[in-house]
Amino acid sequence: MKNVLLTTLLVAASFGAFAQTEASYHGKKITPTGAIPATELTTRMADKTEMPAKVEGTVESVCKVKGCWMKVKTGDGQTMRVSFKDYGFFVPKDIVGKTVVVEGMAETTTTPVADLRHFAEDAGKSKQEIAKITKPEKALTFIADGVIVNQ
Repeated sequence: MKNVLLTTLLVAASFGAFAQTEASYHGKKITPTGAIPATELTTRMADKTEMPAKVEGTVESVCKVKGCWMKVKTGDGQTMRVSFKDYGFFVPKDIVGKTVVVEGMAETTTTPVADLRHFAEDAGKSKQEIAKITKPEKALTFIADGVIVNQ
């Protein structure tokens, strides 16, 4: 009887270990092979305005409306806004703090005030916080063809 109980516990524990390493795929099916850390992307971009890339990083925030964008930490307190090619897929809204791999096109862009306010609204910011957005923002952005969310 002890052997049966011990075997059952070991099997249950192994299922729990496997569940923790599962990943979910969104958009084009990609692999993590060859992904660079998000902290290296700015350096690799150098003076380019765009560059194809596969990047791994930690999610800082996600669109609270429907998962239509996310921000990934790039280091030094900075983030990179990730949107999804042709608005063709979304990510779960509960992935803040999770590691993701994104594959697509990294770009240096200037985001207009109207778009920044829209993003702030999607993120659940207050009307006062939204009203403080008065200047366009030059930043590193990413248009992903595919995303892997590590659980």
